[in-house]
Parts: sequence; C-alpha cells; structure tokens
Amino acid sequence: MLHSMTGFARESAETATGTLTWEIRAVNHRYLDVQFKLPEALRPGERDFRRQASARLGRGKVECALYFRRAFDESTELRIDAELVELIGRRICDVTAGLPKVAAVNPIEILRWPGVVQPAEFDVEPLLAEAAALLDAALTAIGDMRSNEGARIREMIESRCAGVESIAKSLRVRMPEVLAAARSKQRERIAALDVEADPARLEVELALLATKLDVDEELDRLESHLVEIRSALDAGEPVGRRLDFLMQELNREANTLASKSADTETTKAAVDLKVLIEQMREQIQNVE
Repeated sequence: MLHSMTGFARESAETATGTLTWEIRAVNHRYLDVQFKLPEALRPGERDFRRQASARLGRGKVECALYFRRAFDESTELRIDAELVELIGRRICDVTAGLPKVAAVNPIEILRWPGVVQPAEFDVEPLLAEAAALLDAALTAIGDMRSNEGARIREMIESRCAGVESIAKSLRVRMPEVLAAARSKQRERIAALDVEADPARLEVELALLATKLDVDEELDRLESHLVEIRSALDAGEPVGRRLDFLMQELNREANTLASKSADTETTKAAVDLKVLIEQMREQIQNVE
C-alpha cells in the first residue's frame, strides 16, 4: 500500500491537569526527519515521543507540536516569588527616582514578569502517559490521511502505466510498417541518384538501417519496468525511492525511442510517453 508523505492531524484531550493538544504536519523529505516542539514541563518525554513517531512513519519531514493549557480553579494554588517581587520593586524605585513624572507601575505588569508567578507543581508522569496515548491517536489520524492520499496516487500511477503500456503495444504493432516504409524510402533515394547500386551492399545497408530503427529492445524494457512498478505498488513497505528510480529508467527508454524515430507517429508516441512518465514522477515525489 502506498502512503503519501504529506498530511496533517490535530488531536486534543482533556485531562485532570489541563488540555493536551498534538498537531502533526508532514511534508516531502528524502529521509525521516521528526522535529518536536514541547512545553518545558513535558520535554523529558521527547525521547519516547520520538521513538513512538519513528516506529509509525517511514519518510518525510514531520513537525510534532504539543500544546498544554493548565486547568485552574479556586483550589489551584499559585505561588508568588516574594523575593523576586521585592527585587523588581527596588529596581523600579531606583529607576523612577530620577523620573518623577513617570506613572506608577501596574502590579499586573509585575505579575507577568517571568518567574514571579509559579503554578503549583504537579506529577508530570501521568501527563506524559496521556500525551503518549494522544500522540498515538494523532499518528493514526495522519497515517489514515497519508494512506488515503497514497491510494489516490496509486490510482493515478496505474492509469498512467496503462497508458504507457497501450503506447508500447501500438508501437510494436506499427514497427514492421515503419521499417518497411524506411526501406522503401531508402530505395527511392538511391533510385533518384540514377546510379547502379550493388544489390548485396544495398541489402547490407538496409539491414543496418533496420537495426538502427528497431525498438523491440526498448519496448521490452518498457514493459519490464511496468511489471516492476506494479509489483512495487503491492509491496507492504515504503517504495518511493524505488518508484523514482523506475521513472528514470522509463524516461531513458522514452528518450531512446525518440532518438530512433523514423516517422512523426513514433515521435509523437515518444512525446506522449514522456508526458505520462513526468505525470507519474511528479506524484511519486510525494510517496513515502
């Protein structure tokens, strides 16, 4: 099953201590790169969170942000650092002594000073366990989104593979006609020169021309690559890099077909092949 590397998930949960919220964003990346943004109180859980995410994700740049809003009520104790308040008060007096016209400082501003108000301590272990369970739910949600997007990409790839296969079959059917037309055109050119041609040498030259224009080998490789692509689509593991390599191989065969083209129809078919391959390649950049 294919999985896209892009996705978003947001999961929240109410706990006895407050509200936890995970937000996960994932975009394309060559490897798995997981970054965490955590509240300071929950930072001790980063190692376990990282291990948890890495076990569920294969590739992509993934940003995991955890938000915690503490629950407060009348029974919640808020501690004020009296020594820090006193120190701030003295410094304010020192500054305002030389600025008599400055308005008095609002006490609320002092309470906003970092470290003045200290929420009551709480046991972080239960909260870390709840955050881990919530992360698991968020990873499931983003996994479902990436899976659904992967299914859409798979349908597109299968459709384009069918198009490539159809073009390859039509080229194989037309090839005898193309070679016959090329031989006939070569004979007409020689006849127009009004010179006596050595029949044996002429047959050798026509055989070399046929060899030069023959694309059976390229068509065989095209069809072989399509088999590999369909096999990769059914693999139960990340196959983005493998598919990307197969797109390069398909493109190589399309270029060779274009270089061997002996008529406008073959050239058009080669161009159509490159369009289909490019459409697949663009989508495969999103595949895990």
